[in-house]
Amino acid sequence: MKLSVLDQSPIRSGSTAHAALQETVALARQCDEQGYLRYWLAEHHASDALAGCSPEVLLGRLGAETRRIRIGSGGVMLPHYSPYKVAENFKLLQTLYPDRVDLGIGRAPGTDPFTAAALRYGSTVGPQHFPQMVADLQALLNDSEPPTRGMEGARAFPLVDHPPEMWMLGSSEDSAGFAADAGLPYSFAYFINPAIRSDIFELYREQFKPGPNQAEPHTSLCVFCICAESEEEAWRLSRSRDLWFVRLLQGAPGPVPTVQEATEYPYADAERRAIEANRDKRAVGTPAQVKARLLAMAEEFGADELMILTITHDPAARARSYALLAEEFGL
Repeated sequence: MKLSVLDQSPIRSGSTAHAALQETVALARQCDEQGYLRYWLAEHHASDALAGCSPEVLLGRLGAETRRIRIGSGGVMLPHYSPYKVAENFKLLQTLYPDRVDLGIGRAPGTDPFTAAALRYGSTVGPQHFPQMVADLQALLNDSEPPTRGMEGARAFPLVDHPPEMWMLGSSEDSAGFAADAGLPYSFAYFINPAIRSDIFELYREQFKPGPNQAEPHTSLCVFCICAESEEEAWRLSRSRDLWFVRLLQGAPGPVPTVQEATEYPYADAERRAIEANRDKRAVGTPAQVKARLLAMAEEFGADELMILTITHDPAARARSYALLAEEFGL
């Protein structure tokens, strides 16, 4: 089973966005050395919890800091941007780091409605045009004719021998249909929507139409994990995520809290129930326990790859979690 990494560049309580980005760079170097397949960066805006607002900028740094691992966006929220500019950005990255670049795209805003409107700066081209934007982006990456009227002669530079590997991201059944129609590999964010039907990838495979860069369906399941030497320590570290999750439900997650802060927080009964309901949707424990849980989930969903999201307040514990998992899987 191939393992990859999703990094949201979390900002820790008592720390800064600068430190969060330095931790991302250090973790990318480590995961490159340990044999992970991909290292993807998320896109979030107007957030004091997650520092990654521009994956394509940070990818320019990560490419220079790593040697082998594929680097990519998990993802670019396409309705905010011109497909032409996105194509330019990722063809430039592909030119810098040949055959190592992934372009994951999504439809979600990645922010609040006000900030989404600010990003579009008055443009009326939004999520309702997403399938057409995807088709134009595919054409521009492949140096072929964009289907949108008025863009027939558009070509994005620099020209590349092989386009970046394009993925569809999602957390709903709609995204499975988008990926299948576009003939794209599909990455599902289980850590966002663990209530999804377990045959979501089967639905995608049934509807899949070969595209210009992908002849067969291909899937990745993204799961939240914490791995430690003992089960007790792994669950202790996960308390930070519990409190962050509760605050997310309240609409203001803020920086990742310390374990002590999470332990001392006066949870209401409804908050405790929400935490308990979410616990079995993660992979938390010793390396052997986490591996068994991940392989069971991959089998249940029929996933071709697994992508791991790990967030702890202690960056050393996060790095250790990825190291233990790499060793357990024999990467």
